[in-house]
Amino acid sequence: MNEIPFLLPIVFGVSLLAAVVIYLVGRQVSPKGQNIAGKTAPYACGEEITVKEVKVDLERFLTFSVYFLIFDVLAFVIVTSFYNIGTMPIIYSLVVLMAVAMLIFSRRKL
Repeated sequence: MNEIPFLLPIVFGVSLLAAVVIYLVGRQVSPKGQNIAGKTAPYACGEEITVKEVKVDLERFLTFSVYFLIFDVLAFVIVTSFYNIGTMPIIYSLVVLMAVAMLIFSRRKL
């Protein structure tokens, strides 16, 4: 048990050395690309691509992330209190359901 602190740096060094060796061997073995004039064109027909700005609906993303967080915590509480007989898991589930209901009803009014 006393040699574990001395063994960890050696294991780290060996893994780092193995990663570097794999990287260098892969770099030597990998095929090299060639620049061909036709390959850089956007399409074979020569059509130019118009650049469009992608708009992300952050409000919708944050709403789904809050729902995910609420249900994730609820699932964790239910799983960890599976053998616990009492009112605490039921009370927490009701609080979570009320929070979700408030989120749904406040979303519809907007």
